[in-house]
Amino acid sequence: MHREPPPVWPDGARCAVMLSFDVDGPTLWLDDRSTGRCDDARAFSIGAYGPWRGAPRLLDLLEDRGLPATFFVPGKIVEQWPALVKDIAASGHELGHHGWLHETFFDHPRAAQRDIIERSQDRLERTAGVRAVGFRSPSGDIAADTPSLLEELGFSYSSSMRGDDRPYRWEIDGRTTDLIEIPAHWELDDYQQFVYNESPPEPPGLDRIAGTLATFDNWRREFDGYHRWGLCYVLMLHPQVIGKPQRVRALERLLDHIGRTGDVWFATGAQIADWWRSQAQPPRSVA
Repeated sequence: MHREPPPVWPDGARCAVMLSFDVDGPTLWLDDRSTGRCDDARAFSIGAYGPWRGAPRLLDLLEDRGLPATFFVPGKIVEQWPALVKDIAASGHELGHHGWLHETFFDHPRAAQRDIIERSQDRLERTAGVRAVGFRSPSGDIAADTPSLLEELGFSYSSSMRGDDRPYRWEIDGRTTDLIEIPAHWELDDYQQFVYNESPPEPPGLDRIAGTLATFDNWRREFDGYHRWGLCYVLMLHPQVIGKPQRVRALERLLDHIGRTGDVWFATGAQIADWWRSQAQPPRSVA
């Protein structure tokens, strides 16, 4: 074992910060995943709060602070809320790929994965005039052949894995590729802290909705650790969850804390991936 030197970031920044938002909307509450139908009006409204209220509120926050972000949007949400997606693009933020109906990829064969990816890309291009270069697998579930498919389809990066706190290049079939992974972690995911529904129960067995102060104190302390070691801090947030008024206010205070360090690079996933690829970063350690 040995100590790795900290990563190198632009303009002498001590660490990188990626603000990412998964605009899942009602795709988590579907009655029929083959058709995208949701017959439960209350469940639909839980998800729809994100595109209707949470995302616009977050866009205002980002605009006020002049911060970039990456929004991973399922194709169905692009189809249902095109004005929001256009607004995200017009605001200068990155649009990333997040499946069509928030499908898990591990249980789809390669041809089905390709169909999901291409269908969503086509919808995104027709709506906002862009094709995503970043991919986040819904629920962080990928198949063994997903990375090679992403490389084949020209993606710049994935943000689906959990096994590091700095970016790294994917190794596929024994070769090091230009496909970058930007790991995220459950402890920096608002869904794991706050999501709750009575019927169907979410989480199963219930008993979730963490205290706001405790959660954001954890996130602040996590940032302090990432900053200490010069790493890549990825907040994985959901407008339907983080977009509630008091949580947005708490997010403002967290961003103020991060900004006060003065040596942080706020960047989109695409910017981080491009930077990492351009640098002679030390290879990923293997124990």
